[in-house]
Amino acid sequence: MKLSITYIISNINKALAFEWIAQSINKDKFILNFILLNPNNSELETFFKRNNIPVARITYNGKKDIPCAILQTYRILKKNKTKIVHTHLFDANIVGLTAAWLARIPKRIHTRHHSNYHHVYYPKAVKYDKLINWLSTDIVAITEVVKNILIKQERVSKEKVHLIHHGFQLNEFGKVPESKVFELNQKYNLNRKHPVVGVISRYTEWKGIQYIIPAFNQVLEQYPDALLVLANADGDYKNTIKELLKTIPVKNYIEILFEADIFALYKLFDVFVHVPISSEAEAFGQTYVEALASGIPSIFTLSGIANEFIKDHQNAMVVPYEDSDAIYDAIIEILENKTVAENFRLQGSIDVNKRFSLDKMMHSLEELYGK
Repeated sequence: MKLSITYIISNINKALAFEWIAQSINKDKFILNFILLNPNNSELETFFKRNNIPVARITYNGKKDIPCAILQTYRILKKNKTKIVHTHLFDANIVGLTAAWLARIPKRIHTRHHSNYHHVYYPKAVKYDKLINWLSTDIVAITEVVKNILIKQERVSKEKVHLIHHGFQLNEFGKVPESKVFELNQKYNLNRKHPVVGVISRYTEWKGIQYIIPAFNQVLEQYPDALLVLANADGDYKNTIKELLKTIPVKNYIEILFEADIFALYKLFDVFVHVPISSEAEAFGQTYVEALASGIPSIFTLSGIANEFIKDHQNAMVVPYEDSDAIYDAIIEILENKTVAENFRLQGSIDVNKRFSLDKMMHSLEELYGK
């Protein structure tokens, strides 16, 4: 008999990970459906409907909608005869796990997608993390960092925590049609811009973008036609980033709010930079994997999943936290040493393919669901 699984996800417009899971799960063993907590339609919902994947949307605009969302979720779970609930992101965890507990769903799983964010920035919210942990029968920790926070800081039983890394359709990053890259190049008018330094990160303090911009300013002294591309260019640190960007000529940077073709976007970059400000700032940091899968020589600080597999001068350049000068030196080394850049391309691809395949993640998830 097939097990009915309901994924509950909050405040997501597009997420390749859930598209991949929906398409890859063993349909001989599991029936997978989705509940999306969103204010309106999303690219993810459109994808599910286009591919005949069962999905329900609960209109959700914030905390005031929690009671109604719990009730609606409860009804859907009962209707679907759900046996396993798997929730993703904070609001979905609160709503989905509460509804599942009330509905007496025997297996209630949440994936912990944040690291020590509440401990550092919103200590009063840690009690909600602990409530979510209590409501869950199982918790997916996406990195050793997250696992340690759950067990050591939040006192979750080791038996409840399962380390399962994100998985990726890695071939989609490596084999991008030239026509797609050309289209994006024209879309953002990148012709005659070199080198292109790429950043894909929300504007939030702990992502460390404030240290990339001064480094790029130094790069301009040697490469006056260089371009800084800032994608996902919005967030609670926007005003600070905007002030820093005033130090760069307008022709030397571009901000991209959202780009759906993430595979082609990476291919526009000569160098990629991602420099969170501490080892625990990232819970995972998908961009570490995506950049290397795309074959882009990269500069990183060690945070989230990078702690587990990024090696300095082997698959990427590793720089200290909060160090603009080190970021600048690393950019220049990659640009001026083609052997180093090529080694990063080759070794980075090898390392992510060993660790982060979609098949590996799906096997671990299905094993957890079947227990």
